[in-house]
Amino acid sequence: MGTCAVSTYQNVALRGKATQSNRYEHVFGSASNAIDGNRDNTFDSGSCSHTERKQPLVESGPAGALHRHLRHHLQQRDCCPERLGHSPHRQLFRQQWCNKPSNSTIEALHTMTFTDRVEGRYVTVRILGDGKVLTLCEVEVYGYHAPTEENLAIQGKAAQSSLYSFYSPYYAIDGSRDSKFDDGSKVMSCSVTNNELNPWWRLTLHKTHKVFSVKITNRNAVPERINGAEIRIGDSLVNNGADNPSIPSGQTTEFEVANGMDGRYVYIGIPGRKEWLTLCEVEVFGSALD
Repeated sequence: MGTCAVSTYQNVALRGKATQSNRYEHVFGSASNAIDGNRDNTFDSGSCSHTERKQPLVESGPAGALHRHLRHHLQQRDCCPERLGHSPHRQLFRQQWCNKPSNSTIEALHTMTFTDRVEGRYVTVRILGDGKVLTLCEVEVYGYHAPTEENLAIQGKAAQSSLYSFYSPYYAIDGSRDSKFDDGSKVMSCSVTNNELNPWWRLTLHKTHKVFSVKITNRNAVPERINGAEIRIGDSLVNNGADNPSIPSGQTTEFEVANGMDGRYVYIGIPGRKEWLTLCEVEVFGSALD
């Protein structure tokens, strides 16, 4: 599958704004120190946030955008590990850390990986109860923009293995689901290749996206010609793909991609046989990656 490791996503916390419940009376300790891109956990270096002993609360959020979060890193300070305890949480997700005894060893970097889809603009870290102190030397949030209903294909460029008559590859991304191959009106809304071995059609997006679904509208006649077609998504034209079932005549079928696939190219081809490839509309939905 055309997926990327989480580590390849950008730390969206760097573009956010941080606040906290209160500030330790010190030249250091500002909330913004927790999103300055520096994991140095020595407090006196000036790269950690620090609250007073009241009701600690630090939150950071990517400004102006809803994101889908994949991983959340918390960098603790060099001493006082007991200050990071109980439950960092957000509205739809809660992750609990249990305090370790003061004489035990605790790692400074804590990582939470979300297996389910978690969307939000705000990331909140807090310790429940009074008289607690929250010190964070770095908070990193990795994710991507939440998907919208925008059809990404309309902004792309299309190509195909060959051209039958005047049925340009562009007609598959012209925004029309008209499935009539030729109704005598000279209005064309489907792309068509020649009858050839391994015909293909390819969409190039302006940059890499995480693709969650592809909708294909087949022609209204001889719909069986698209049987056995493959959809491939990735940043390389040789990325692996998946076989797809027959698309019903003149109808639009949606193919969902579980957890999404990262890629700039959407490739549709019929492997292993001589055929015409006709596509009356290809719609692609997903999220832009930074």
